[in-house]
Amino acid sequence: MSDEKERSVLMEVVNAGYGNIFYKQWSVTTAALLIAILSVITFAWARPWGVVGGLRNWGDWVFYLAGVFDKKPVHPLESTNSILTLGLLYGAFVSALMSKQFAFHKIPRLELYKALVGGLLMGIGSSMAGGCNIGGFFDASAALSLGGPIMLVGLLIGANVAIRYLYWEMEHLPTQAVAPSKKSPGGFDWKPLQPYFGAALIGFAVLAVLYYARISLTTVGILFLCTLAIGMVFQRSRICFVAGFRDPFMTGETDKTKAVIVCLILTTLGYAALKWTGLRGEQVYISDTVWFGSLIGGLIFGFGMVISGGCGSGCVFRAGEGNVKLIIVLVVFALSNSIFKAIIRSSETFTALLGNGVFLPDHLSYFGSVLAIIAVLLAWYLFVAWNEETERFVIEL
Repeated sequence: MSDEKERSVLMEVVNAGYGNIFYKQWSVTTAALLIAILSVITFAWARPWGVVGGLRNWGDWVFYLAGVFDKKPVHPLESTNSILTLGLLYGAFVSALMSKQFAFHKIPRLELYKALVGGLLMGIGSSMAGGCNIGGFFDASAALSLGGPIMLVGLLIGANVAIRYLYWEMEHLPTQAVAPSKKSPGGFDWKPLQPYFGAALIGFAVLAVLYYARISLTTVGILFLCTLAIGMVFQRSRICFVAGFRDPFMTGETDKTKAVIVCLILTTLGYAALKWTGLRGEQVYISDTVWFGSLIGGLIFGFGMVISGGCGSGCVFRAGEGNVKLIIVLVVFALSNSIFKAIIRSSETFTALLGNGVFLPDHLSYFGSVLAIIAVLLAWYLFVAWNEETERFVIEL
């Protein structure tokens, strides 16, 4: 075979590989496995990944600069909370560029209002529950906190109520169509260049990690790299927690729900092993929110995420794609969580009302606690599988 022919074959292989990674959507099962692995690695390295802590850091900075807060927050590029959320956003942005999917789109006025209300409710709910669907439910459950399963109940109730509202909205409020944006004649189309920008940003991320290592902030750099990878997985697979809570009751579909459950079971095994061996503290992600905070906070957050169209992680990765509605949600989410968390901290009565922290192994042993969490998740799995076949709890329009 000639050198020219060999180079041609090599380019075909490279192009096919690139297309499989960035042009074909990944399966949610693959995403579940990757997110579980990355979650355990992140926890083993330093701490569980999350979303709300970073958003609150950004909101705290806004209020601090505005003179509302007196205490100066940790710098966003040094705060592990902030860097986890920033990495998720950065990874989704890079992935959207590499797949030529980054774009801004207009939204109807009603969706703007829903973004504002949904973001507000998500901020309030997450501040009560000790986190969003990630910190308050996913990480808490994997960390063997009773608050996780309790928030699951609240999320399911809130999502169910929100679905009924969306159906009412479709029946009673006029549909507001938005004309697709048209490229002006002779306008510049930068979509073919997006992969090059994405590749440049990957290079910049590597340099950033090396810089963090140089200034003795290696932990921050590695966390950024891990959540960058998680953001890319979310963007390429479209796995979304809000769909996992919404779809079984709206359409009966369960692929994303099952993927979330499998991901959480695997993550629970990893987190439990790290805690049981003493590599990580037992009280990590055991927030004082049982019962009221986790249940009511979960309900409020569940309603907000469904009308917003994105959960905590979903808002971040879709904002990274340029989704205008979710960008607005993210801004309101950050500001409302920041201010409402400050209100909670300033009131001993409110703080006490949210509840206490319950670490399940203190009552059930590590083995019993892991079995209890997995039993809850398997019951959820069996329910949605049964409902998919029978459509017994699918809400009709």
